[in-house]
Amino acid sequence: MGVVSNNFHNPIFLEVFDLVTRELQKRGLRPLLVNLSDEVDPSQSMRMLQQYSVDAVIVASSTLPVSFAESFHEAGMRVVHSFGRLTDNPLVNVLGIDNCEAGRIAARELLKRGYRRVGFLAGPLSATSTRDRHTGFVEELGRHPDVSLSASYAKAYSFDAGRDEMTRLLAMGPAEAYFCGDDVLSIGALSAIRDAGLSVPGDVGILGLNNMEMAGWELINLTTIHNPIDEIVRTSGDLVEAMLDGTETVPQSLTFDCHVVERGTLRPVLS
Repeated sequence: MGVVSNNFHNPIFLEVFDLVTRELQKRGLRPLLVNLSDEVDPSQSMRMLQQYSVDAVIVASSTLPVSFAESFHEAGMRVVHSFGRLTDNPLVNVLGIDNCEAGRIAARELLKRGYRRVGFLAGPLSATSTRDRHTGFVEELGRHPDVSLSASYAKAYSFDAGRDEMTRLLAMGPAEAYFCGDDVLSIGALSAIRDAGLSVPGDVGILGLNNMEMAGWELINLTTIHNPIDEIVRTSGDLVEAMLDGTETVPQSLTFDCHVVERGTLRPVLS
């Protein structure tokens, strides 16, 4: 059973990998991991998995284009794209959150707390999740002409990239609050803010996305949007089993709900 993923410098994908491998092993399947690193061409990983004659493939990534997983399907391989970009007429099963809606949720959360100068601090613009989260965020804030919005993009979904980008933003004069679009970027941003002698949320508010384990650690205490990763992984396992036993239905996009987890990096909701 092939498992293809990338962005392993983001701890959330270490959590994903752990959950995926446990889920497959529970079902009697042996996972073979392919780490893409910065590779976006599916041909090399496809050749490797074909050499091992895998029964099916899970592409576990929120940043790869739709065409990546579809390439495995076109090569005659069974494939599920977990955390992928949802489409109306998918060629393969795709599971994940609605990233546009996640952006809208983030915007509404900042508005409820009275923020009027807000920023979107995301990973690379090449990532589909970045673009969709930005679309929803801007769409919701566009209904409020009194709110000013800035957008910036870190070099990667990593702690160092989030820290570096926030350091740059602080030198220019920060917004009141940032939707960082990812927990590890948020944690890097928190580090930069605190090293600059500023407080969170007193001087700058931070909202993440994913609700990875580290987000709840006492010294981080990150307010974030919960991504139901365990549920997505479990359903991915169900779909893999259905493909292997011949009971698979037509490909579908399965959307999973997300919600805000209240901790300590945003000021309170206005009464």
